[in-house]
Amino acid sequence: MAKIKYGYYPGCSLESTAKEYDLSMHVTAKLLDVDLAELHDWNCCGASSGHCTNYELSLALPARNLAIAEKAGLNVAVACAACYLRFKQTNHDLKKNEALRKKVEELIEMPYKGNVEVKHLLEVFAREVGLDEVKKRVKKPLKGLKLAAYYGCYLVRPPDITQFDNPEQPMLMDNLLAAIGADPVDYTHKVECCGGSLLLGRIDIVQKLVNDICEAALDAGAQAIVTACPLCMANLDTRQPKTKVPIIHFSELTGLALGAEPKQYNIWLKKHINSPIPILKSKGLI
Repeated sequence: MAKIKYGYYPGCSLESTAKEYDLSMHVTAKLLDVDLAELHDWNCCGASSGHCTNYELSLALPARNLAIAEKAGLNVAVACAACYLRFKQTNHDLKKNEALRKKVEELIEMPYKGNVEVKHLLEVFAREVGLDEVKKRVKKPLKGLKLAAYYGCYLVRPPDITQFDNPEQPMLMDNLLAAIGADPVDYTHKVECCGGSLLLGRIDIVQKLVNDICEAALDAGAQAIVTACPLCMANLDTRQPKTKVPIIHFSELTGLALGAEPKQYNIWLKKHINSPIPILKSKGLI
């Protein structure tokens, strides 16, 4: 398979609170021959508050990153679902409004023609690399591990903007988990909101939403929940009022199945609040 190259946008969370997501993403990408070239001098995309503050600001912040990628001749791959939506929304809005695109160009002091494609790395691995290729490269199948794929809001909604998957019953992450040997479970809350940035102001609401998600996953027989968003990870991993369900990034499990070394995955897995280490040890995976 020919090597795939993308301009990689880590965003703020993967440079700080979700560093394990960033580390595991790079390892997994390398194991799948995906070259992630970090965008030079990238800036915050404005999630989660920029788009609520000023409409032009909400477009200019992502547009500057897209312009950097366009100058480099690269499409953009993101790991954060919130960043993903901001980039997709910006592309959508600027492509249909030429006057607005020119205004944003003035604001960012860079040309941007809207030629950059944006993908979440879950799409890159499952669709562009392909499930068959992923399956062929598995060295340690996650046999016997029952997992609940959690998509949340930003990957699938609004569906006309993200065009990611079925907004009510997405299966892309489920299919990737099956390809690496795990047993994805069907449950009721895979696209229910986790509370997003309410984590900062209304913890009571976040705890209720998180508890409902976790209990639904447990009721379906899941032993862990898998995420594709650092904000969802933060809420699910730190705001479980009753349950103690391990929450794992999809890149961590994919990297583990593809043969990541212990010195690599031990760094990732030790950063979790509700540790996934006991369940992974019980299955002989680490």
